[in-house]
Amino acid sequence: MKIGLFFGSFNPIHIGHLIIANYMANHTELDKVWLVVSPHNPLKELRDLIHVYDRLEMAKLAIEKAENIQVSDVELRLPQPSYTIDTLTYLKDIYPEHQFVLIMGSDNLKTLNKWKNYELILRDYQIYVYPRPGYDGGELESHPSVTITNTPLMELSSTFIRKSVHEKKDVRFFIPDKVFDFIDSKGLYS
Repeated sequence: MKIGLFFGSFNPIHIGHLIIANYMANHTELDKVWLVVSPHNPLKELRDLIHVYDRLEMAKLAIEKAENIQVSDVELRLPQPSYTIDTLTYLKDIYPEHQFVLIMGSDNLKTLNKWKNYELILRDYQIYVYPRPGYDGGELESHPSVTITNTPLMELSSTFIRKSVHEKKDVRFFIPDKVFDFIDSKGLYS
């Protein structure tokens, strides 16, 4: 099986994430997409993250009815902080029958050279890139392991959702209903 790994903090998950995952699962040759909830991205601030189990639960609520998208908690079982190459190596060891493809935005592709062992990622894995507003993929766009997709351009961000919730603005159509209810019931991002 060819599985796309869409890593993220999903803090919170929103319709932009779901549109990207759905596009990758249904408009490329991927068989499935796994949303890999990262406890802490080493290149991001920890202070803005809510607890990983709340982010994991919201991701599960968001994709309840999706047939070819699932949530993975694999990074919760690995040493922290999470490094993509370590997760890829671990998954390849426990699922040798699967082919894993990395899904990332053009903003991440542009800074991939700052990632731990990025040369190994480029050597051993395909990377499917979705566009991000204001970013091209930089010099790695033409790398043989990189495929630039026609995923719809998403300008929605988790930062926008968190800020809006904090300012008591309605975010109901930016996130799935069950995620909205979860955030509201727990008073997250207030």
